[in-house]
This record gives sequence, C-alpha cells and structure tokens, in this order.
Amino acid sequence: MRPPEAPERPFEEPWQAQVFALAVALSEAGVFGWGTWTETLSARIASHPDEAYWLSWLAALEEVSGAAGLVSQGDLAARRDAWDRAAKATPHGRPIALGAG
Repeated sequence: MRPPEAPERPFEEPWQAQVFALAVALSEAGVFGWGTWTETLSARIASHPDEAYWLSWLAALEEVSGAAGLVSQGDLAARRDAWDRAAKATPHGRPIALGAG
C-alpha cells in the first residue's frame, strides 16, 4: 500500500499567505472590489510574464492599495529601502528586523 501523498502546498513562504490574506481581507472590507483585484493581478501577470507568481500578487496588492489611498509610492519606496538596509545588516540565518542597519 502506498503512503498518502502529501497535500499540495499553495504557499511556499509565509509572506505569500499573508499577501493572499491581505488581498482577501481588503476586498471583503470594501477597500477594492474583487473584480478590480483580478483585473489588476491579471494585467500584472500579462505585463511581467517572467515574474514569480507571488511577486505579481504583491505588486498587484501594492497597486490597488495605492489606488485606494492606503499607501503612497513614497511610503512603499521607503519601506523597500528600509528592508534592503535591514537585510544587508542581518547576519545570514538570522531573522531580519526592520530596525537593523
């Protein structure tokens, strides 16, 4: 008898599940409609066909969040810079803390 197959893992990393949950929660809260979300995600995938799937989700979430006034492009750029500095200042194998660097 064969052992049962492992269930498919929809998310490879915790951040992917978080992006998914944020998109669903913001849509359910009325921040944007699910149709807007699917159009934005589809357009992102079509315009960046070689981009990893979950990076497309993240970019689409940033776009609809910006359009809804939740975050500015300046805020996103500042957070990316802070993350980059923290990642570079964190020893390999340690959790990244945004205050680092």
